[in-house]
Amino acid sequence: MSDDEEEIILRDLNDEELVAQMQDDLYDGLRDEVFEGVEILLERKWDPNAILSDALVEGMRIVGIDFRDGILFVPEVLQCASAMKGGMGLLRPLLAASEHAASTGKYVIGTVKGDIHDIGKNLVGMMLEGAGFEVIDLGINNPVENYLEAIDKHKPDILGMSALLTTTMPYMGVVIEELDKRGILKELPVMVGGAPLNQEFADAINAHTYGRDAAMSAELAKTIIGRNR
Repeated sequence: MSDDEEEIILRDLNDEELVAQMQDDLYDGLRDEVFEGVEILLERKWDPNAILSDALVEGMRIVGIDFRDGILFVPEVLQCASAMKGGMGLLRPLLAASEHAASTGKYVIGTVKGDIHDIGKNLVGMMLEGAGFEVIDLGINNPVENYLEAIDKHKPDILGMSALLTTTMPYMGVVIEELDKRGILKELPVMVGGAPLNQEFADAINAHTYGRDAAMSAELAKTIIGRNR
């Protein structure tokens, strides 16, 4: 089927069918089709927030469940996230300009100092975006100053730190200790994650939450936001 034929089919669907098809296309990692679906809904005067929540966030929620349950794996989830980003490319400027922009919350995330691994962090960020969060990604190799600057600038609802190396894990404790000294830890939930981490380590460094994987991290983040509101 050609791209033109696919677009004709999408345009023939009513709104409810189109949203369902977009969720399926997102699940299948079909970036162009998700992009076209967003275009069509915008032409039909849909509110950008409704497109985000009904088509993209709901689609990624289903992806997250199947990723958690071992039905989907990292390469497939990355394709799903890429498809979502295709649609977000159209929506993001409209959402930013909207007086009623909807956001689950604001999440600052970054890999800690000494660690240059980012695949897991990126996956968590994608799942968070899929859950409706505004994600500020600090990238890799972040000293405590980077986190403090981001907290001051962005006023996040949650701070996330990632590490893949056992040698860089203790630096998470350094950041948390500094947050505690400054009185920030009382107000800002801190989530930690990464392959070598476990709940015991998170408890030992006084992190609020341990995200076992990307899907779980997104679910925990939503729970934290709901509890704090």
